[in-house]
Amino acid sequence: MIPESEVERIIGGKEEVKEVGAVIYARVSSSDQKSDLERQIEYLAQYCTAKGYRVIDVLSDIASGLKTNRRGLHKLFKRIVNREVDVVVVTYKDRLTRFGFEYLEYFFKQYGVRIEVVYGEESKGAYQELVEDLLAIITSFAGKLYGMRSHRKKRLVQGFKQLLEEVEKNG
Repeated sequence: MIPESEVERIIGGKEEVKEVGAVIYARVSSSDQKSDLERQIEYLAQYCTAKGYRVIDVLSDIASGLKTNRRGLHKLFKRIVNREVDVVVVTYKDRLTRFGFEYLEYFFKQYGVRIEVVYGEESKGAYQELVEDLLAIITSFAGKLYGMRSHRKKRLVQGFKQLLEEVEKNG
C-alpha cells in the first residue's frame, strides 16, 4: 500500500524515455510537383513534432519510385546501416518505392528501424493503381532504352497514355 510516487522517489524516478530519432523521406516524380514535395515535408515535420520525434534529417528526391539510384534514398540507407535512425516517416508507401515495399521494410527492420506510413494506402481504385504502375514501368524502361530526356521516350510514354485513355473510354 505504498504510493507509486513514493516508490519512484526512493528508486530515483521514472525510467527515461528514449528519444525517437526520425528521418523524413519525401518524393515526387517530376520537378513540376515541387509544391507537393514541400507540402509532404511540411506535413511530415508537423507529424513528427506531434509524435514527439526528433527529426534527424529530411531527405527528398525528385525521381520515379522505380528509379534505384536516388540520392535521398541512398542517404537514408546509409543512415540506417550506421544505426542513426529509429523511424522513417513517409506520407504513402509508394514514396519510398513503387514496388517491393516489403523488401525495404524487412531490410530496415534488420537494423531496428520501422517505417511509419502516415496516410496508409492512397485511396485509388485498382484500375487507377494499375494504370499508374504501368505508366511508371513504361517511363522507366523507355528512359533506359532511349535516355531520360529523349523525344523518343516522350513519344512512347505519350502514346501509351493515349492507349490507356482509349481503353478506358471503350472499356
